[in-house]
Amino acid sequence: MFGARRARRKANRAFDRGEGVTRYRMRQKALSIGDDYWIDDDEGEHLYKVDGKALRLRKTFVLENRDGQRVAAVQSRPARIKESMEIEDAHGNRIALVKKALVGPVRDRWSIKQENGPELTVHGNIVDHEYTIENDGFTVAEISKKWGRLRDTYGLAVGPGGDHATVLAAAIAIDTMAHPGD
Repeated sequence: MFGARRARRKANRAFDRGEGVTRYRMRQKALSIGDDYWIDDDEGEHLYKVDGKALRLRKTFVLENRDGQRVAAVQSRPARIKESMEIEDAHGNRIALVKKALVGPVRDRWSIKQENGPELTVHGNIVDHEYTIENDGFTVAEISKKWGRLRDTYGLAVGPGGDHATVLAAAIAIDTMAHPGD
């Protein structure tokens, strides 16, 4: 029991020291369907493009690498009781489902159900972009506005071994569901 807790604490400290952590800068949901924006690295270099697809019945965002190749897609699932968005890989196969649990007005619960991986949980203040994505107590990613130097941006750090495309797509889905009218 104490060994597992100690291992989690040590692994999670990697985020504090930046060991094996990749940091991204994302634009806050100032985009609407049809708008495009870039996800940058620490140095401000464009790494991924988010293409908000217009004229579709479902909210759709396509994540492309800087060469224009599709990496993932995020789509809303209309007519569901629980709000959710699907994440698809480059070939259109569902790789994860981001769900918002119906809890209450003060605290929401979120989960990321991966098709071929563990279920991830989301903890923190989603509305203010201050949250973590975890796998059984191990931090997979941290999202924070504290890292953003620009007003409408926030930072996203993915830890060692994290699936960057899934985490970035999940952050886009969470932001879209948490700020539906923006």
